[in-house]
Amino acid sequence: MDYKFTYYKTPIGTAKIEGDENGIVSITVLDETLNSIADQNIFDIPECLQECIHQLDEYFNGSRKEFSLKLNPIGTDFQKSVWKELLNIPFGKRKTYMEQTKKLGDPKAIRAVASANGKNPIWIVIPCHRVVGSDGSLTGYAGGIWRKKWLLEHESDFKQQSLF
Repeated sequence: MDYKFTYYKTPIGTAKIEGDENGIVSITVLDETLNSIADQNIFDIPECLQECIHQLDEYFNGSRKEFSLKLNPIGTDFQKSVWKELLNIPFGKRKTYMEQTKKLGDPKAIRAVASANGKNPIWIVIPCHRVVGSDGSLTGYAGGIWRKKWLLEHESDFKQQSLF
């Protein structure tokens, strides 16, 4: 399927957003900068992606805590059930992989659930960054642990104060 796409600069990397009138299919963080992405007219944002850009702007500037986008992630039924459960984790809260697995009904499926989290195609909006290890450790994040840490701090009620 030919999806529309655009790039979006975030404080923690460039995101590629793909989708169509049926919803957002993917938001992925790239290691490249906008300057290194050749031959892309980033100012020509397809109409079907404009609301996503708007809501991401609000999220990053701190005025949005919930997304209200039409989502259309591509995955297996099991993966979709895991991603749907991720949507129930509130802004600023964390859940462990085991808590997520139990919520889905099969505590033995923790590896499968963690694997599905890692295949989440819609970065930030489906908040897999809010899932942590049983001991609270920041484990398993496809975008890099430093991004997971940044996102969790961004969503924290206790913002770090500058020392200067």
